[in-house]
Amino acid sequence: MRAVITGASRGIGRELVRQLLARGDEVDACVRDPEALRELRAEKLRVHRVDVTDAATVAALARELGSTAVDLVINNAGVYGGAEQTIRGVDFADALRTFEANALGALRVSLAVLPHLRRGTGKKLVHVTSGMGSIADNTSGGFYSYRMSKAALNMMSRTLAIDLRADKIISFVINPGWVKTDMGGPSAPTEVADSVRGILRAIDGATLDDSGEFLNWRGGRYPW
Repeated sequence: MRAVITGASRGIGRELVRQLLARGDEVDACVRDPEALRELRAEKLRVHRVDVTDAATVAALARELGSTAVDLVINNAGVYGGAEQTIRGVDFADALRTFEANALGALRVSLAVLPHLRRGTGKKLVHVTSGMGSIADNTSGGFYSYRMSKAALNMMSRTLAIDLRADKIISFVINPGWVKTDMGGPSAPTEVADSVRGILRAIDGATLDDSGEFLNWRGGRYPW
């Protein structure tokens, strides 16, 4: 299997690269700074300089893939939304940057790599969302920029699932849990390796019946 992963320099993205390589898959890792993956040099790893908010670098990724068939795309790149996103005040410049990275960035990559995915056999588009993007699960408020961007990502995935169903391309979002990463912080209850193992189990088991759905790293589906 050949996988394209964005946001691969740290946290969930880096662990996805590590676990996929460990099981023998080929990986195209997309990072803003290729030096961040220097320690993961491997025969089946190709590193691309990609900023999902920069259309030129995403177009360059598609060119670098050439005529390659891709089986899996994992849109993992994302940002947290900044310090000011409460009822007391929202930094709207940060909010726009968050939407650009978390929602439009994933769509930009999905569309750019779509011709390669159509050549593949797995044909899966996976978007790493958050439980904070769930409307039904929002009982604490706050985090306007981050929540809204992930809800937009969820709608994007559902729309792609409808538009690509005839091509038998599966698109779904997955909640990785609250993970002990730079974004999740040291108090998070879930180790990154455990979250990624759950994500990969969900990906491996996903069928066309799961396309358009909101999956959970522990298994099953998450409330919209």
